[in-house]
Amino acid sequence: MTLRIGLLTSGGDCQALNATMRGIVKTLINKSSEPVEIYGFEDGYQGMIYRRYRKMDARDFSGILTRGGTILGTSRTPFKRIDTPEADGVEKVPAMKQTYHDLNLDCLFMLGGNGSTKTANRLSQEGLNVIALPKTIDNDTWGTEMTFGFTSAVEIATKCIDDIHTTASSHGRVFVIEIMGHKVGWIPLYAGVAGGADVILIPEIPYSMDNVIKTIEKRMETGSRFTIIAVAEGAISKEDAALSKKEYKKKVAARTSPSIVYDIAKEIESKTGRETRVAIPGHTQRGGIPDAQDRIFATQCGVEAALGCLEGEFGFMVSQRDRHMCRVPLEDVAGKLKYVDPESDLVREAKALGISFGDE
Repeated sequence: MTLRIGLLTSGGDCQALNATMRGIVKTLINKSSEPVEIYGFEDGYQGMIYRRYRKMDARDFSGILTRGGTILGTSRTPFKRIDTPEADGVEKVPAMKQTYHDLNLDCLFMLGGNGSTKTANRLSQEGLNVIALPKTIDNDTWGTEMTFGFTSAVEIATKCIDDIHTTASSHGRVFVIEIMGHKVGWIPLYAGVAGGADVILIPEIPYSMDNVIKTIEKRMETGSRFTIIAVAEGAISKEDAALSKKEYKKKVAARTSPSIVYDIAKEIESKTGRETRVAIPGHTQRGGIPDAQDRIFATQCGVEAALGCLEGEFGFMVSQRDRHMCRVPLEDVAGKLKYVDPESDLVREAKALGISFGDE
């Protein structure tokens, strides 16, 4: 008998994908009483759909603990179009099931975020043995306190804020820094606190520009030469938050600036007269080597997933709760987002420091 497993990385890349796969493979090889055959699918679910895979062995997973990105490549296969045929007519779900059965796999390990987890749950419901691992720099996966990729992204965003401090201070400027986070504000919240931002704007706490301006003016009155504003990509004003989803989408579509940070910077400069600049670390937040915490957590995820497979347990996502590794049913977490609680300890403590969220 041979244990045959498949691996794929889906959605956006991040720093600890390789470390996670290494944890899976090393644990299976170390703990399995049977030989292990490994099939790596290239470019996420597309590899399963179009049978793009390669047979791998332990050597492929040696020396990749500190390597960012993913050795398998990744792509996005949106769940909302999972039942829409590919451009060439291929039906996605039937094709993936066929590939799984043709390879006679015992388990598919899927490393991905919310949308990818929804697809994993669908495949599980279709009868495949699937185990998901929580990958996203946004830390927005429901059911787990942590996702791998998050702490590395926070480290990079914090470094950006650190570096901006010196130039902002030298020139007496206001800097508006765009931090990744379309729907949730975990990265800007953590990086903003760690980097000493004066204002943090996140999607979960709609802001008023009047309050942001007041914070800048108060700093000017007390002799501060500069102001650092960390803004999530999806930050939203109180006025826009009051719009219907349709109205807001129409407004965003009509925006002539590249993103919200440019609008914020323009308004600050016009209302305060202070020289204002925009800084965007962008995809650097996904790149580079994983930090130590990510390597540890990614390894834990890989080990726990592999142990679940060896125990014959499937249809779950590896999770961390109360700092303990556990397994949660895919159907309980698929498609759910974990938002920043506006009343959380960190938000409360940040406000006590004098950091403004633009809401008061």
